[in-house]
Amino acid sequence: MAKPTAKDSGRGSDVDAVAQKQRELQLEQDRKDKAAQSEKGSDKPPKPVQAGTREHPANPLPGQHLAKPGLEAQMQLEPQFLAPDYRGSGKLKGMTALVTGGDSGIGRAVAVLFAREGADVAIVYLNEHEDAEETRRYVEKEGQRCLLLPGDVKDTKFCQQAVEKTIAEFRRLDVLVNNADFQLHAASLEDITDERLEETFHTNIFGYMKMARAALPHLKKGASIINTGSVTGLQGSAKLLDYSATKGAIHAFTMSLASNLVEKGIRVNAIAPGPVWTPLNPADSPPDTIVDFGKNTDMKRPAQPEELSPAYVFLASPACSSYITGIVLPITGSVGS
Repeated sequence: MAKPTAKDSGRGSDVDAVAQKQRELQLEQDRKDKAAQSEKGSDKPPKPVQAGTREHPANPLPGQHLAKPGLEAQMQLEPQFLAPDYRGSGKLKGMTALVTGGDSGIGRAVAVLFAREGADVAIVYLNEHEDAEETRRYVEKEGQRCLLLPGDVKDTKFCQQAVEKTIAEFRRLDVLVNNADFQLHAASLEDITDERLEETFHTNIFGYMKMARAALPHLKKGASIINTGSVTGLQGSAKLLDYSATKGAIHAFTMSLASNLVEKGIRVNAIAPGPVWTPLNPADSPPDTIVDFGKNTDMKRPAQPEELSPAYVFLASPACSSYITGIVLPITGSVGS
């Protein structure tokens, strides 16, 4: 006796209907794909993503090239650092923070929000006195004290003196933010001289370690260290070979020091920014390149410093992150990086 077919069993019409439904769904998606391809071919530039409470600048950026170390006061497009919609709630009340590279860019934005949360702030910077004075003005406007400490983080003696002066002025140290760095692009490894290599490594990773070493005797339970890493330390960068290497080292240093200090109740974390509009980049990239800075992120624009500074507050505050140590937090404007 022959076995019954699907049709004989009454299921033929059902499966045919399912197949027809799938074809209809396919045709619908085909139409959408065709329309999307047509839209893509219209040469409309991708729109930058604005996900915050106010608009942030998008490309093209000013084609400006700054002399190093780069002054924020000379930038044609001023970075946004004030975070006007951020309301302080005493997360760092009574604390003292020392921020290297605090005169401008991310460091300035961090100093301002730390002050808004109730911390006094010591600012370490190289020789950008005009920028540093502006940062102090905004910190004091938040009702907190600000100490300016010009000097070179490559110098062991200066790192020790910066910490000692901070303790003498504020009687305590609760948060160290290692943020000062040196960046210079190069087309190939052969273009990076020993002098450049040493400047990058001694500033970016040696400086971080020296400043942390100087601060440690004064840090107590509940204190924290926050290091500024980079997306280049996560993914590498073809034109920032030495810089990327130092940022990878900073990430490893962060996790290692976190393990070393965890039993003392001192937390160590890092933030890995993507492209951020600060003096660092116009002081590195040529004018024809800087106009497209940050355009290749998923957000199609660079970040502004005020879009990163709340994360530093989060990692600095024991009320927010007492159970977080040894992380590298990417803030890159792209998915999955």
